[in-house]
Amino acid sequence: MTVDTLPRSAPGVGDTAPDFTLTDQTGATVTLSDVVRDRHALLVFFPFAFSSICTGELLEIQLNIDEFVNERVGVYAVSCDPRHSQAAWAAHEGYRFPLLSDFWPHGAVARDYGVFDETSGMAVRGTFVVDPEMKVRWSLVHGPGEQRDIGVLHAAVKDL
Repeated sequence: MTVDTLPRSAPGVGDTAPDFTLTDQTGATVTLSDVVRDRHALLVFFPFAFSSICTGELLEIQLNIDEFVNERVGVYAVSCDPRHSQAAWAAHEGYRFPLLSDFWPHGAVARDYGVFDETSGMAVRGTFVVDPEMKVRWSLVHGPGEQRDIGVLHAAVKDL
């Protein structure tokens, strides 16, 4: 079941996106307000590194990397996994985009975006486009076990 409305605590289209600073799989610090200065950010929250649906979704992004990482947009995948798990997964799968660790404080950014599942301690599949003014331009949330349609992501970044 696709969830079309976000929890009240989640930013909706037109709302200011919560800023954050997280570490990527290489140990580099990534701050949202810095990366959106000159292009949009596609934030892709996912539950777990090495899980089958997440691997498939991020491989689809990797296979279409020029569409998701270019002068108009950059992709940033976010999970509550520790950085070292994400580094091993990125090396294994060949991901060439940042995997951001929301490990500690556990799920703080996912909570700010309304996509943290308190019961399981993971992010659900939330996807947000944030523009250079730090506004949410597009969003979609899927429940646990529901795969994102890569075609929807293509459509979200097509006209940026």
